[in-house]
Amino acid sequence: MKKPGHLVFTMLLSLTVNIGLTQSMAKPYALVHANLFTGLQNSIIANSTVLVKGGKIEAFGPGITVPAGYEIIDCQGYYLLPGLIDAHSHMDNLAAAKRALETGVTTVRTAGVPAYQDVALAELSKTGRIPGPDIIPAGVYVTPNLEETILADTRLAPLINGVRTDEELRLLVNVNIDRGAKVIKTRGTERAGRPETDPREQVYTEHQLRVIIEEAAKRNVPVMIHSHGDEGSRAAVRAGARSIEHGTFLSDETLQLMKQKGTFLVPTFITLEDLTQPGGDYIGPVLELRGKFMIPQAEKVIKRAHQLGIKIVTGADNSYTANSTSRISLECAHYVRLGMTPFEAIQSATTLAAELLGVGQSTGQITKGYDADLILVPGNPLEEIRYLQDVLLTMSNGQIALKRIPFGKN
Repeated sequence: MKKPGHLVFTMLLSLTVNIGLTQSMAKPYALVHANLFTGLQNSIIANSTVLVKGGKIEAFGPGITVPAGYEIIDCQGYYLLPGLIDAHSHMDNLAAAKRALETGVTTVRTAGVPAYQDVALAELSKTGRIPGPDIIPAGVYVTPNLEETILADTRLAPLINGVRTDEELRLLVNVNIDRGAKVIKTRGTERAGRPETDPREQVYTEHQLRVIIEEAAKRNVPVMIHSHGDEGSRAAVRAGARSIEHGTFLSDETLQLMKQKGTFLVPTFITLEDLTQPGGDYIGPVLELRGKFMIPQAEKVIKRAHQLGIKIVTGADNSYTANSTSRISLECAHYVRLGMTPFEAIQSATTLAAELLGVGQSTGQITKGYDADLILVPGNPLEEIRYLQDVLLTMSNGQIALKRIPFGKN
């Protein structure tokens, strides 16, 4: 009979071999005739080639000779850039993952799902069983009332009447991390997407948020904090939040504090627009009026945050349902409309987002040895940001997830 320790070692060895086999069996590609944006400089490298092997970027630039055995993809002079990053998603199923890839999103940080589906998606992507996107999972939302989410794990049973005391908060944080969460999501204020709640109302106190953040820090896990209102957001920043999600009503005082502490802002502006539109994820007159009120306020906050040099990162705040058009490409377009250059907006969706998620050493730019997370668009996004809305090819971890070219036939 095998001892438990031997069994664990065998399982880990099997997983390591599986990952290694997936990477070694990934087809080598040569993407040729591309106008290349690496994500680092505000410029295009014309007529470039990118070699991809084992799911990684092997070489890039003009004048590269394609080795034998590489499948050639002619980029036809279109524009190749790093895959986009969604730092605030509620993705919890395979169809949603596919839709994300089809819009150029190759990395996602989730912001709470019902039952750890994001952890399972992360494993499928990590082992190459799906092309992606790569997932930084949050697991279950740390919120005062778990509602049906109480069914996600039997260890949550003591939280049936709420998650408010220090002990209850610590329990939920640790169950999440035990289940595979790589970030903790909690709240400073109420939701905007429910008619019966006011998004300015503070929920957890600075003390409660500090308990959550310090407990997660014991296991090297950062905390993202949902917060529209100013008081709840300021408490979150003081407590040590890695990022403020939404931040619609932030005061200049709180923004200055964020700049001082290096707190990121993930505005999820596109979801406010969704409140005002028919269809999508939010429907109803109360939400429509609320969205119309909140949009100008959020615009002022984004402009001021940009002026102060706060690091702003893209998040679509949706589940990639078939009904929603809230996408990272549209979030970038809003950033440009509100004063960013296209270069800055794209960095919000690539290099800055990778920094926030703690994956800046493996994705978010086209660099030798980085994950082959690439998208192809029909025009120069440094000149016209709307080109991000028409993704022609998505490569995630060296796998082709979408390919719409060539348009013509021989």
